[in-house]
Amino acid sequence: MLPARTLISIPDSRPPLKPLPPQVPSTAFASPDGANRQAVERLLGQVLARVTGAMAGAGERAPYPAGVRLPPGDDLPEEGSGEDALLAGVEAALAGSMNPAHPGYIGHMDPLPSVASVAGGLVSASLNNNMLSLELSPFFSRLEQRVMERLAGLFGLPPGSGGLLVSGGTLANLQAMTVARNHHFPVMADGLWGLPRRPVVLASRAAHTSLQKAAMILGLGSGAVRPLEGDSDGPLTEETMAQALADARAQGLAPFMVVVTAGTTVTGSIEPLRAAGRLARDNGLWFHVDGALGGTLMFSSRYRERLAGIELADSMTFNPQKWLYVTKVCATVMFRDMSLLHRAFRVQLPYMLQPPDFVNYGEISVQGTRHPDVLKLWLTLRHLGRRGLEALVDRCMDTAAQMAEEVSRRPELTLAMPPQMNIVVFRAQPKWVAPDQWDDLNLQLQKHLLDGGVYLAVSVYQGKKWLRGVVLNPYTGEEELTRLWAGVDGFLAESKIAAGG
Repeated sequence: MLPARTLISIPDSRPPLKPLPPQVPSTAFASPDGANRQAVERLLGQVLARVTGAMAGAGERAPYPAGVRLPPGDDLPEEGSGEDALLAGVEAALAGSMNPAHPGYIGHMDPLPSVASVAGGLVSASLNNNMLSLELSPFFSRLEQRVMERLAGLFGLPPGSGGLLVSGGTLANLQAMTVARNHHFPVMADGLWGLPRRPVVLASRAAHTSLQKAAMILGLGSGAVRPLEGDSDGPLTEETMAQALADARAQGLAPFMVVVTAGTTVTGSIEPLRAAGRLARDNGLWFHVDGALGGTLMFSSRYRERLAGIELADSMTFNPQKWLYVTKVCATVMFRDMSLLHRAFRVQLPYMLQPPDFVNYGEISVQGTRHPDVLKLWLTLRHLGRRGLEALVDRCMDTAAQMAEEVSRRPELTLAMPPQMNIVVFRAQPKWVAPDQWDDLNLQLQKHLLDGGVYLAVSVYQGKKWLRGVVLNPYTGEEELTRLWAGVDGFLAESKIAAGG
């Protein structure tokens, strides 16, 4: 029998801590005894003032920096450069970075950050806990489990579901594919050697390239990601998906996973989730939904029906760092049955205590050390609430629909497809410009708009260059849209005059 533990009292007056070496700046760390608290508060206060000023003044800076200049000097100086150089570095980073908080930034799925997630990032950075194990992150590990169970339930996954936060959608798709492969084939210990047929994944041609990376990393080869639509480039249907599966099996391959996308990267298309889920279920395949972009529609009562069938998923990717306004990185991978990670992925950590009622997340995640990003997500969800998030999603959808309507009013513009989420893709194809020059024309149009304070991205769709607008900023309003369409109309008028039209 172990003796009773004796509580050690800590005297109120403690001897001073061991001083830092003289070569180390006095504000390099916050002293645990509070000796330099005022100096640290002053320094961090100056940093926070600059950060807040940049956030509150985002509309006064261009949406995309015209030029980026790194500060001069030695990046690893012999002597520490002091607080002035630190603050100068902060200012240089703020001035030279992309500015997604600008209302005219309509280019990519990079949002302005929620204040709650900025606060969460600061707090979690100051604590510096490690999500490797419960021992190293006693609060954040339990919080991540609870938040992920709640999100999985929001998407219609049953009790026993849950998930993990990972550093980006690429790792989320990698982990999902790994668990699916290990669940279907006896490869956890001995690898792929000896399998009678080559494992393959079925996904559309519009699926994210992270699937090819995952297949390559897993030893399947990037070519193991097979097109769901067969030889055609048409839309996915139940028939084309079933035919692609039959063709793969007829070629002696072993399909084990079907992947569809809720919000493709270029156009924001939502692929047929329910039909793909039925195909996977009826054929004993793993069903994964990449909802990194479009999963946020689930927060809107007006638009969540567009994700019908997502509840059939065995796994799914969802990235709050996009349409939930959480600072990077904040991506999730969710599983219908979390116990599968224990059987088809888990590798125990011999150097960490094994809690009796909790599994260390470093044993079931593709990552070991992880930042506690859950705090940014949790604070944002609590600060905004479901109604706040729904209102933000609906506002973006309304603005995207308005943009698409403006495109349709202009015969010189072509809309790639009616938007299914907050992405609007179009291009200029005026009759006074030869078709083989349309790509260059659209590149010029993008630059013209950026010079006027509106940033649209250029993406390749069906082998051609298109302008891509992503409506994320809730402050994007009539002024920005008026500037956008005035810029488009003015550019088209000038190009017509230049062509002698």
